[in-house]
Amino acid sequence: MSSVEVPLSQSSNPNDTFDVHQPKPSATFSPSIWGDHFLSYASLEVDAELEQHVQELKEEVRRMLMTSLENVSQKLNLIDDIQRLGVSYHFGNEIEEILQKIHESSYDLDDLCTAALCFRLLRQEGYNVSCDLFNKFKDGNGNFKGSLVDDVVGLLSLYEATHLRIHGEEILDEALTFTTTNLESATFRLSPPSPLAKAVTHALNQPLRKGLPRVEARYYLSVYQELRESPNETLLKFAKLDFNRLQRVHQKELSEITRWWKDLDVPNKLPFARDRLVEVYFCWGLTVDFQPKYSFARRISSKVTAIISLIDDVYEYGTNEQLELFTEAIESWDVSAIDQLPEYMKVCFRALLDVYTEIHEKLAHDGKLYRIHHAREAMKKVARGYFDEAKLFRQKHMPSLDEYMSVSLVTGGCLLLITTSFVGMEEATVDSFDWLLTSPPVVKATSTILRLMDDMAEHKFEQEKEHFIGVVNCYMKKYGATEEEAITELQGQVNNAWKDLNEACRHPTAVPMPLLILFLNFARVMDVVYKHEDGYTNANGVVKDLIISTLVEPVAL
Repeated sequence: MSSVEVPLSQSSNPNDTFDVHQPKPSATFSPSIWGDHFLSYASLEVDAELEQHVQELKEEVRRMLMTSLENVSQKLNLIDDIQRLGVSYHFGNEIEEILQKIHESSYDLDDLCTAALCFRLLRQEGYNVSCDLFNKFKDGNGNFKGSLVDDVVGLLSLYEATHLRIHGEEILDEALTFTTTNLESATFRLSPPSPLAKAVTHALNQPLRKGLPRVEARYYLSVYQELRESPNETLLKFAKLDFNRLQRVHQKELSEITRWWKDLDVPNKLPFARDRLVEVYFCWGLTVDFQPKYSFARRISSKVTAIISLIDDVYEYGTNEQLELFTEAIESWDVSAIDQLPEYMKVCFRALLDVYTEIHEKLAHDGKLYRIHHAREAMKKVARGYFDEAKLFRQKHMPSLDEYMSVSLVTGGCLLLITTSFVGMEEATVDSFDWLLTSPPVVKATSTILRLMDDMAEHKFEQEKEHFIGVVNCYMKKYGATEEEAITELQGQVNNAWKDLNEACRHPTAVPMPLLILFLNFARVMDVVYKHEDGYTNANGVVKDLIISTLVEPVAL
């Protein structure tokens, strides 16, 4: 989603229609680069022979995993490989059992690589493992030992572990600075073709904790054989086949959603809006969870997010009078309200009601109709937030930071994304939705990451637009800060929000872990897609190659 700028049209007639033959009076968004590509996957069928082979390999990997290994380092590395290759969802119970035993055994791990790996794997599963175990790697002066500088593998392992830190863990804050500095230096010492050098460069750009699971799996599949001295060929073959198998599932889903989107005819009926259906699925659908069992959650999350992207652009385009009618229509949730709207808003409102009717029918069939109320209310709240934001920005003066954040944390869409995803997930109960309504800290943390990362990515680009308002400008005004100072402080707030997010994922958790992983994954999207630019809006940016690698090109066998 994007920050709102001063509207382009200020017509006084609320029933003015949008003339599709007239260009938008400023630069338009670039068209979709995907065309009808994903429609071609509609006829994909399950390959029974392939399925059988995958199941056989899966059982072989399960036997390896459950075989007793005296060397805890080997067991930890196997689990790490299984997770990084994207197949750990097949072995959730087995991995949990192994890690629980390791946690209870309190191994005294002397080498940095294994100690950091153990810490990271346990933290990822929610175990309350203490960071004090890293004190043994410090010298008498309280600094990390100088001898560690040459242990690049150990430094890399510790670097990845630091991204699981929570508030008050100063040793991990120090470790992040220490490892980052020395890993950057190591990239100059290691020969460029070195697999380790490439792994270090990748990690510095994209820490594992903040990476998207499918993207990181595809990357690790390409480097696994180089990084491991004795690669497990059975595991690798299974992971490759499973990745391609899941890719076909995702391609078929995207084909179905593309057909729905094509029927809306967005380029012609809403030419001022972003045509980003494939990017929506990659960023906000696939991110829900890539497993086959979450197909319904992915599909409805994609459709709802695609609609909210259109609504976001409508609130940038419409007049005050039109937007008031549009907001009232959404809040009434009454199809008869459509008669009061201009044509371009009718398209959007009708699509919105149709998507929620589809969700309603599925929930009624499954006996979970209570969820639809939460879904609708979350949408109404965002619509009201967009309207409040539009009014705020049309005052043509810079709002206070508090004013801006109180509205923009809502319009960032985090609560809507999470609620919609909950609607499609088996793990979400009545209590889970009630918990969401209490505004738990993890909601604020994820909302903060979404809003600040979005605004910082757009800051440079949007400066060219008249009356642009964003968190960077509001912060500069409040504190008399320079642009660089503002961005440094806001990045610090993002880092703190990540600590809150990590804290929420520790046992005992408020809701089942799969639901908390949603928050983690939506924060990950921001790190991957918005770290250097607004990769959602910029169709030819970083996201294009990620979509090709995860949703278009299969892994070579």
